[in-house]
Amino acid sequence: MLVAAAVCPCPPLLVPEVAAGAAPELDAARAACTDALGVLAAARPDRLVVVGPVESAGPETYPEGTRGSFRSFGVDLDVRLGAAPGPRGEQRLPYSLAVAGWLLERTGWSDAPVEGLGVGESFAPGRCARTGGDIAAGADRVALLVMGDASACRTLKAPGYLDERAAPFDAEVARALGAADVAALTALDARLAHELKASGRAPWQVLAGAAEGADLGGSLLYEDAPYGVGYIVATWS
Repeated sequence: MLVAAAVCPCPPLLVPEVAAGAAPELDAARAACTDALGVLAAARPDRLVVVGPVESAGPETYPEGTRGSFRSFGVDLDVRLGAAPGPRGEQRLPYSLAVAGWLLERTGWSDAPVEGLGVGESFAPGRCARTGGDIAAGADRVALLVMGDASACRTLKAPGYLDERAAPFDAEVARALGAADVAALTALDARLAHELKASGRAPWQVLAGAAEGADLGGSLLYEDAPYGVGYIVATWS
């Protein structure tokens, strides 16, 4: 069953080497992510599943040790998912799970085996819920690290330009994540999330499916919209 979850944003700018001179602007978000991973470790899980957005519909699975890189962002920095040796082959982490791998390395994660799951924006809410339920049933004590951003339409200079629906959407997501409101997350409008470029919708709904019946409480650690993109950090335990 699900015993804990951490929700973090997944912009590559979270990695200081990628952000370069702008790195201090996300110091508060990084600190909140560190605190969130501490909640996961304190739950003593048997298994950690990292869920993040991918470009395909998904689901895409990534075994422990799968490698990722930030070289496409001009940075000579490689990461891997968890501490185990990587699998053979050419499979690479998508950027969302590479950011998760960086967070896990940064905090020295060694508390449970890690695996990754990618879900895309066309992954329907019902499939998200079923996938989350399957994850929760996979071990006695499962933890989730859920990566994803809220809307990218909060300001005129945002990647998706300004959309008046973005701030209310993000506010409701932040409230639901902070309150561990499974029903509210399950009810998120997939079309609206797509229009607002909210990459976290499907991962959040996987979390909702995994948490069904787990009776977890939530805490909102960070909510802001630097660069016009909504970033949210929350924990469930």
